[in-house]
Amino acid sequence: MNSALKIGLVSISDRASSGIYEDQGIPALGEWLAQVLTTPFTLETRLIADEQSLIEQTLVELVDVAACQLVLTTGGTGPAKRDVTPEATRAVMDKEMPGFGEQMRQISLHFVPTAILSRQTAVIRGNSLILNLPGQPKSIKETLEGLKNDQGQTLVPGIFSAIPYCIQLLDGPYIETDPAIVKSFRPKSAIRH
Repeated sequence: MNSALKIGLVSISDRASSGIYEDQGIPALGEWLAQVLTTPFTLETRLIADEQSLIEQTLVELVDVAACQLVLTTGGTGPAKRDVTPEATRAVMDKEMPGFGEQMRQISLHFVPTAILSRQTAVIRGNSLILNLPGQPKSIKETLEGLKNDQGQTLVPGIFSAIPYCIQLLDGPYIETDPAIVKSFRPKSAIRH
């Protein structure tokens, strides 16, 4: 049982990795995690091109060598020829977790009809969860946090509410969140006081 939470963030973009523009995915994810997680954590970040072998190598390194219990990727999940993040993610998996992708598309459909073009997925490799998130910071926040009404009540749960329990089931650290942003779901038997 590893007690320290380590999260890998991978931004997959040909243009950002070659310096044409500044990456927004990693800073947006880092800021969001700092707001929501009340459990201490460290980050391992990578900015790489849309190359399947490079994505696979990076995911394997973050899980097998850097020992990240959670790896979040951003970018490369559309239908374009260069979008190969889901293929690379599936290539390194032990198990697929399709519910995460289904829920991300469900949330995004509330904003844009093109959400059905997204191929986001999630997998387990060893004792780690790897998630392919959208590329835009606004979409990342929406899919992680879910949809809330004007009073702040959750209408559609974001995917992050299921992540702490998933990591716990994989013998990872016990993760706690700020319930005002994301309330973690666990069955009563799995809650620690």
